Amino acid sequence: MPLFGTDGVRGLANGEVLTAELALTLAQATAVVLGQGRTAEARRAAGKRLTAVVARDPRISGHFLSAAVEAGLASSGVDVLDAGILPTPAAAFLVGDVDADFGVMISASHNPAADNGIKIFASGGVKLPDVVEKRIEEALTQPKLQPTGAAVGRIRRFADAEDRYVVHLLGSLPNTLDGLHVVLDCAHGAASGVSPETFRDAGAEVTVIGADPDGLNINDGVGSTHLDQIARAVVESGADLGIAHDGDADRCLAVDAQGRIVDGDQIMAILAVALKDRGRLVADTLVTTVMSNLGLHRAMAERGIRVETTAVGDRYVLERMNEGGFSLGGEQSGHVIMSDFATTGDGLLTGLHLAAEMVRQGKTLAELASVMTVYPQVLINVSGVDRTRVADDPGVTDAVAAATAQLGDAGRVLLRPSGTEPLVRVMVEAASEDDAKRHAETLAAVVRERLAL
Repeated sequence: MPLFGTDGVRGLANGEVLTAELALTLAQATAVVLGQGRTAEARRAAGKRLTAVVARDPRISGHFLSAAVEAGLASSGVDVLDAGILPTPAAAFLVGDVDADFGVMISASHNPAADNGIKIFASGGVKLPDVVEKRIEEALTQPKLQPTGAAVGRIRRFADAEDRYVVHLLGSLPNTLDGLHVVLDCAHGAASGVSPETFRDAGAEVTVIGADPDGLNINDGVGSTHLDQIARAVVESGADLGIAHDGDADRCLAVDAQGRIVDGDQIMAILAVALKDRGRLVADTLVTTVMSNLGLHRAMAERGIRVETTAVGDRYVLERMNEGGFSLGGEQSGHVIMSDFATTGDGLLTGLHLAAEMVRQGKTLAELASVMTVYPQVLINVSGVDRTRVADDPGVTDAVAAATAQLGDAGRVLLRPSGTEPLVRVMVEAASEDDAKRHAETLAAVVRERLAL
C-alpha cells in the first residue's frame, strides 16, 4: 500500500505507520531525492547549503514529529528553518519567499487531534507530483546521506516567519477592511494566532472563537467542519460575516450576517466575478471539481466565465490550473486557490479577499452570494458493491440516462466510485430537495442491486 495519500502521509500519530522513526527516515529520504534537483545542484555549486522550512499545527504529536523531521534533515546536511506553528499555506509561501529547497508541514488538517500528517513542498512551495513521492518512498530503504563535522545541518528558529506571511497577505489585498466586523473561527488550530492579527491589521473589527489550542482540542466542535458555533456568534455579535478555518487553515468557509452558510462554490463564484470585473481572471476561467454545484456552472455561464472540472481533490485542481495558467480554482469544501498569491489553498487569503470584496462593492455577503443559486444536492454512499463496474453495467448506465433525461437542464447526476473502498457515491442535484432525494434513492437502489458483491 502506498505511503503517500492524496495529501501527504497521514494517520494516527505514533500508531502503526506515523511514528518518530518514520518521520526521521522520511526526512532523510526527502533530503536524498529533493537534494538531487537542478536547483539544489546549482546551490551546492555556488557553495550554498540546502535549506528546508518546517512548520506544524498545534497538535501535541507535532512536537515529536517535527523534532524527528528536523533531526532527519539536519543529519542529512540540510539546514532547517523552524517556523513553529503556522498554517500549511504559510509554510508553502515561506519556502518560495526565502528560496528554500523544500519545506515540510506537520498537520492532519481537519482530522481529529489524535491524527497527524507529513506534507512535503518542493522548491517554490509547490506540492510534489506523484512520481517524486514514489521516488521518496523508494528512497526510504536506500542508503541515506551521512555528512559529518561541519557538513551536518543546523536547526534555527525562523524568527520572522509569521511577519513575512502577514505582510504577504496584506500586500495581496485590493483595499482595506475598514468598517467591517468579522468573526473568526480558528478551529483551535494553526491560524489561532496569525488569522486574528492579519484581519485586524487589514482594518477589520475582529471577534475570535476557537483560538485557544491546547494540543488536544483542534477541530473539536469548531472550525470549518462545525459551523454552528460561528453562525451563532455572528448573529449574537451583529457581525457582518464569519470566516471559519480548518486545523491547518488551508480552507475557508463563511457565514453571512444572518448565520447562513456560504460554501466554497459560492465563495469561488464571488471571487471569479470580482476578478473578471478587474481583468484578473485568466482566460475568464474557473477550475473546480466534478462535485461543484450545478448552480455554480449556471452562474458562471451567465457571466461569460468558463468552468473547467477535474477529479475530486485540490491537487487535481491545482494541476489543471498550472497546466492552463489559470488564476482561480478550488473545491466546494473551501479549498480555494488564488494562484496570483499562493501555490496552494489558503484559508486566510481567501477570507481576506472575500471580506475585501464586500467592502469594495459596499454589499453584504448575502448580496454577493446571491450571484449563484445553490441547487439541492443529495449524496448517498452505496457500500458493498463492485466499484469497478459502475461505468460498464448496462442497468446502471440506463438508470443514469433515465434520471438525467427526467431532470433535463434543471439537474445533474454523478456516480463516482471510491478510489479505495467497495463503494460508489451517488450524487444528484435538482431544482427541489424532494426531486434530488427521489432520484438519488432510485439510483442508489439500482447500484446496490446491480453491483452487489
